[in-house]
Amino acid sequence: MEVPNTSLIQNITIDSLNPLYLHLSNHPGMILVSKYFDGNGFGAWKRATTIALSAKNKIGFINNTVNMPTNQPYLALLKRCNDIVKSWILNTLNHDIRDSVLYAETAQILWNELNSRYSQANSARDELNAINSIPSCACGAAHAFAKREEDQRLIQFLVGLNPSYDMIRSNILMMQPLPSIDNAYGILIQEENTERNPHHHH
Repeated sequence: MEVPNTSLIQNITIDSLNPLYLHLSNHPGMILVSKYFDGNGFGAWKRATTIALSAKNKIGFINNTVNMPTNQPYLALLKRCNDIVKSWILNTLNHDIRDSVLYAETAQILWNELNSRYSQANSARDELNAINSIPSCACGAAHAFAKREEDQRLIQFLVGLNPSYDMIRSNILMMQPLPSIDNAYGILIQEENTERNPHHHH
């Protein structure tokens, strides 16, 4: 990666309406939204972050709409804006989550990773209300919904576990159909006991 030539950057005038425009207040250490994302309430965090990026005219860096000029010195500016947007997003993540996405190449990739990881589990809450209003006569449908609701809760529960459970978490997520939370919890406890007493088998 070549080092951006700053003298080049100073020679181009960028209109303040251009997404590549960086106001002096837009430094990497800025806190974009007041709410830290710790794995819970992804929907709310995502909305706040989207609004903030939109207000700063940087939403294009996370929704693929910035038309990227590929020539210098724009390339250097592009990289700078991208790094700034990336650091703004990283600043609002708790350190476990931040460490797990630190090496995402661009703000867009970082954003996509967070979305694929958390939006699935967090959409559960929005669906709960819809699920609760299903008439009880639709037994089959109600049962299917209840199972889906439980699966969502299980995913949420697993997502909340600390990284030392990564291995067992992926094993549980591979199961078809997914186990109930109680069963999953049982598996985790069993795993913990085996870890603690490796020589002791029931």
